[in-house]
Amino acid sequence: MDLNAQIQLLIKDAPQDGITPRLVTAIAPVLLAIAQTLRHSQYYILQSPDGEWVMTTIGDRQYSQVEKQVIYAFPNLQDAFADSGSGFDPQYQAVPILVTHLLFQLLALEPVDSIVFFETSGINPNAVEVKRTDMQNFIQQQLQPQPFESQVPPDIA
Repeated sequence: MDLNAQIQLLIKDAPQDGITPRLVTAIAPVLLAIAQTLRHSQYYILQSPDGEWVMTTIGDRQYSQVEKQVIYAFPNLQDAFADSGSGFDPQYQAVPILVTHLLFQLLALEPVDSIVFFETSGINPNAVEVKRTDMQNFIQQQLQPQPFESQVPPDIA
């Protein structure tokens, strides 16, 4: 599914409360811009038996006290299970999720600092980290009112 169709689906599936569809429409350019930097239109996310996305705590090698919570997004089903450490444990499942939906969900996942999108399959995959704080900053910039440019000539007086 192409990215514009994903955005339309996100808007359609949003709670029809009069606010959320307008909010999704307003932040759609940010979601599209980030999604366009990624290679896949959907990724696989591991879920626990109760349907929660599996988070991983990672630390900084130089600063051991610095940790963050990430969710891994895999390009295919095989990589999701191969890299998860859970093997093919039937308690866990990998579910495909549209990339724009993943990005939108990141905004609401308070304990999650980032989603790491694995772009290639295999032993040494390329990865792109999308930080929740960066997305929030981009969205704030998008939602800020644009300065009013006066159409009145400067010599009106």
